[in-house]
Amino acid sequence: MSQALELFYQLDPNGILEAVESLGYQTNGVLSPLNSYENRVYEVGLWDEPPLIAKFYRPGRWSDAAIVEEHMFTLELEALEIPVVPPLQDEGDTTLHHYHNYRFALYPKCAGRAPDLDDSTTLTQLGRFIGRIHALGAESSFLHRPQLTVAHFGDESCDYLLEQGFIPPELESAYAMLTEDLLDEVDARFSQAGGYRRIRLHGDTHQGNILWSEGRPQIVDFDDARMGPAVQDLWMFMAGEREHCEQQLDALLEGYTQFFDFNLRELALIEGLRTLRMMHHAAWLARRWDDPAFKYAFPWFNTQNYWQDHILALKEQASALHEQPLQWQA
Repeated sequence: MSQALELFYQLDPNGILEAVESLGYQTNGVLSPLNSYENRVYEVGLWDEPPLIAKFYRPGRWSDAAIVEEHMFTLELEALEIPVVPPLQDEGDTTLHHYHNYRFALYPKCAGRAPDLDDSTTLTQLGRFIGRIHALGAESSFLHRPQLTVAHFGDESCDYLLEQGFIPPELESAYAMLTEDLLDEVDARFSQAGGYRRIRLHGDTHQGNILWSEGRPQIVDFDDARMGPAVQDLWMFMAGEREHCEQQLDALLEGYTQFFDFNLRELALIEGLRTLRMMHHAAWLARRWDDPAFKYAFPWFNTQNYWQDHILALKEQASALHEQPLQWQA
């Protein structure tokens, strides 16, 4: 383990408060950890001011340039009055700060609830804002952030789990054969989609990253922003039986296409992207398994039951990948 990671794991309340105070804020000693594992995120109380959110970045994941690129993207979006939450800038317009061995950013505190994804009006409104994000995202490319690829999310994830011995020996053969077949099917789906356009994405639009308040969303946490197909920012809003998913898709694209064209061939990518996310998530947990916070938060990971259930879920994806893509009833 690197020294930088050891120090990251040892980040304590004093270090957090000192880092925030190094930027001129007067903290009141009130500190609350928030639900984040990749990075360390805290609500920090201030004297006579609303609390701030302090985000401390895990060493080795993103370069400074990649973090700043994400920050600049959200600031561009905010300038267009798109409801995202960019980091605060100091007098020198700096967003990424350094304190001793830590890199951190400060954000305003935002509150809200998860959106109701069964409500068509909510979905149409979400579609409008995702469409506006993509309209800006298509204007230029990230230079320092990666692309969403089958090789990175799929092949590298499966190889890591097998090479590092996370898959129980009695399940290794089944896992290896299943994932090889699945990745062939995912590749076929990407080929079926043809020459889709890669644009700047949010990258991780699960419900926890959408805070609904006063009739509109706040779209937070662009930490996974990368280049990829537009449908990556849409498919996680759809769940359930096929008919229900197509109703959700209709509502999303009703709003989305008011601001950005949607390539219907990308609908063939949805189950492939879902499969890649499942593989990548399992490998993400494995790659972080030396972090004490992960063992505490995910005690069920790396058990026999976990891997049996994971393989079963992947088998279900094998069936899903053979189904026809969703249809948009425009």
